[in-house]
Amino acid sequence: MALPKTESGFDAAAYLAWEEAQPERNEYVAGEVFAMVGVRQSHNVATGNLYNALRRELKGSPCRVFIESVKTRVEAADCFFYPDVVVTCDARDRETPQYVSHPLLVVEVLSDSTAAFDRGAKFAAYRKLESLRDYVLFDVAAQRIEVFRRNPENHWVLYDYGLGESVELTSVSVLLDVAELLEDTQDEAEPPITPAIEKS
Repeated sequence: MALPKTESGFDAAAYLAWEEAQPERNEYVAGEVFAMVGVRQSHNVATGNLYNALRRELKGSPCRVFIESVKTRVEAADCFFYPDVVVTCDARDRETPQYVSHPLLVVEVLSDSTAAFDRGAKFAAYRKLESLRDYVLFDVAAQRIEVFRRNPENHWVLYDYGLGESVELTSVSVLLDVAELLEDTQDEAEPPITPAIEKS
């Protein structure tokens, strides 16, 4: 969800030091920093639904689930992103409290302003993470969930899930109900404007 550029000319170390002092979140892409934009209520609800479901399913495992405010480092692409939800089961990630570098699962909830980036350049960067097995996109407007899964041949295959189905996250061996994950995510439509009727 990063769009407007705020700073440029940073390296990764300078970005981390600068970001610590910022009141808002900013993503880093190859020397440039982009401010995170606000989200709709439905986006926040979807993120919380998935976080709660994963926390429940992974309780007692070595895996940790993070929501929104923990950075993911993609060193091969020189990027730091703030995924909506990220899961790591790698002990090395406990040694870097500012970010994770070895996630198994990354989730982005789509918005109109960032959908193209999440599907394109951001996914291309995430694919450079050797640890990543599932890249998940929540399309709240369409009430669907897309899972891009890395197969043993290192190809990414799309699995599409809708209401009434269960989404399989093989990276963490979890099966979740799509309806539960998308519960209460339909924004109320604007009330229709009724044209004024002239009195005769």
